[in-house]
Amino acid sequence: MQSTLPQSSVQGVNRGPAVKAVHVVPSINEASSGPSYSVVRLCEALSGVGCDTTLASLNWNVTQSAKKPSFSREFQLERLVRRLGCSREMKKWLYAARQRGVNVIHNHGMWQMNAIYPAFAAKRSQIPFVSSPRGALSSWAMSNGSRAKWLFWSLFQRRALDATTCFHATAENEYEDIRARGFKQPIAVIPNGIDIPQARVKRDKKPGRTLLYLGRIHPKKGLENLLRAWERVGKSFPDWSLRIVGRDDNYGITLGYTDRLKRLAADLRLERIAFAGERTGNAKTDEFCDADIFVLPTFSENFGLVVAESLAMGTPVVVTHGAPWNGVVHHNAGWYIDIGVDPLVSCLTQAFAMRESDLIAMGNSGRQWMLKEFAWSDIGAQMREVYLWLLNSGRPVPPCVRLD
Repeated sequence: MQSTLPQSSVQGVNRGPAVKAVHVVPSINEASSGPSYSVVRLCEALSGVGCDTTLASLNWNVTQSAKKPSFSREFQLERLVRRLGCSREMKKWLYAARQRGVNVIHNHGMWQMNAIYPAFAAKRSQIPFVSSPRGALSSWAMSNGSRAKWLFWSLFQRRALDATTCFHATAENEYEDIRARGFKQPIAVIPNGIDIPQARVKRDKKPGRTLLYLGRIHPKKGLENLLRAWERVGKSFPDWSLRIVGRDDNYGITLGYTDRLKRLAADLRLERIAFAGERTGNAKTDEFCDADIFVLPTFSENFGLVVAESLAMGTPVVVTHGAPWNGVVHHNAGWYIDIGVDPLVSCLTQAFAMRESDLIAMGNSGRQWMLKEFAWSDIGAQMREVYLWLLNSGRPVPPCVRLD
């Protein structure tokens, strides 16, 4: 397939870094989970390799992160249409991007107007538009939603994706999701990176061993399957406990899913289970460090950053095929299983019977894997090469880019 790329008006790209990029994401508050970390760190990595980068987000008036990056800019929402991510201020600013010398616009996410403005602004300014769906094109995500979601798809979202110059997928399964929706544009397959903390010795804790889930409390995470599996496994392993850490709000709107899970736990008469709420910063790191095994029983993830975070802390993982982490088996860092209750029961039965020393060895193997392949500096360099290629179609196609 021959790619059709806009010709850049920027001169001298081959002489060195000449990228001035704007990234757009719904929020960079801690409460908004994964992209709050991964998009911010991507922008930092791009700045580290010479790209002039600005990160635009919306002010949802929810819990704010302690410190906002110097390269970020926040825009006010319209009061009557907050949930749609409408912001005339952001729209006006993006439409004037070319006047400020911007030559790449990169959007992260879907299903709100803040994901539509960048596409139309780039098309109007005739500059490359990069789109990171962030898992929103998976089969699970596309089949779960209201009629309003499909109306939004017909009116706005499909048109915005059609305007994409190059997609960004964080894993092979997301590449396949994009192609399954019929999009023919080039796709850069570049994973999220991970900050590798210093190695830590497991802290002294109460007797017993811990299975940890940490992340957003949401139906797509497969937590009901996990509770039903715990009912069947937990009784046979009284020295193990299940700890569920996270919050269930979305841009300040509580979903109430935690209460639903607590009711299910009560109906199943589950023992040794704790719902711990959200943890951030050092408290979040401690959760990974204190756990013996981390579990992500998800139906759908574009990457699954919490898996990388767990491995970086030296904690082995159990991950379903809803997340792109088949490498945990190759690197002897955990288990990669089918989605559902029975596969969880079988896997946890095996894992809980292992010696603690064997689990520690698996965790150490996973940490070494993260150190070798998921450094942010490498991720930033790959993305910069994609931008330079988009700005000058005479450059060689970067190795991470798929044209088929």
